[in-house]
Amino acid sequence: MVKDITLIIMAAGIGSRYGGLKQVDPVGPGGEIVIDYSIFDALRAGFSKVVFLIRPDLQEVFHAKIGQKVARRAEIEYVYQELTDLPPGFAAPAGRQKPWGTGHAVLSCRNAVHNPFAAINADDFYGRSTFEALAGYLRRARPGQPGLYECCMPGYRLGNTLSEYGSVARGVCQVTENGYLAGIQERTHIEREGERARFLEGDGKWVYLPFETPVSMNMWGFTPAFFLALQEQFPLFLEKNSENLSKAEFYLPDVVNTLIQQQRAQVKVLPTREKWFGVTYPEDRPFVQSAIRQLIGQGMYPERLWD
Repeated sequence: MVKDITLIIMAAGIGSRYGGLKQVDPVGPGGEIVIDYSIFDALRAGFSKVVFLIRPDLQEVFHAKIGQKVARRAEIEYVYQELTDLPPGFAAPAGRQKPWGTGHAVLSCRNAVHNPFAAINADDFYGRSTFEALAGYLRRARPGQPGLYECCMPGYRLGNTLSEYGSVARGVCQVTENGYLAGIQERTHIEREGERARFLEGDGKWVYLPFETPVSMNMWGFTPAFFLALQEQFPLFLEKNSENLSKAEFYLPDVVNTLIQQQRAQVKVLPTREKWFGVTYPEDRPFVQSAIRQLIGQGMYPERLWD
């Protein structure tokens, strides 16, 4: 059984919809931010190292708000997601400022991660039991056969992952009878519609989904071998999108889906009934604060998280 497991927190994205650095906006009674609760749950579940994937201009505020506290409890490391971190023969187009996407974010951590690892968003609350299930899988993770990647993914109930104030992006999943991911498709404008959800297709038609639909919250578990898959797929992505490199993004779910379709990855889906919440829109913040208060009242978290 593996002893050391690592948590990658992807926080290099620009919070354009929120209008600010939502990753460091306090939501807890002691000034805690959403990342605090993720790290607290991860350390409680047995993760021993935290890698912050950030922009260079964020390191000072990250270190002041959370890095110092976490460093007393676990090994930490900062990694930058740089637009210039590209395979030989490629260059970032002039004017592009947005990072290359979540697949490139994880790839950026290749020199900082040497054990089975999880990758999560910085601004999503995932829930204690989800980290426990993820840690349990990663401790038992096998390197995999040559060319076959062993992965896992918590599968959330779509109805537990919607915002009341606007649309959200989710990876809509197809799961086999024995609990493995058969396919995943990123949907970027999912919204609540009565007792179900809906999203717009490219032709402008609404597609409806039941609340029980399993979705990915961009929370994944991998072995270090997965970096080889990312190094293989990233240049293929750049070639395919050579005419649209000013906007195209290298999404982690797309890489996973490609490997599944090529029968080169087995992704175990870990069902969870946890209720997601996150600060996607400014109006979400009071709801997140209230939800955390309720969890504190239920004894899930202390009043002051790090005291």
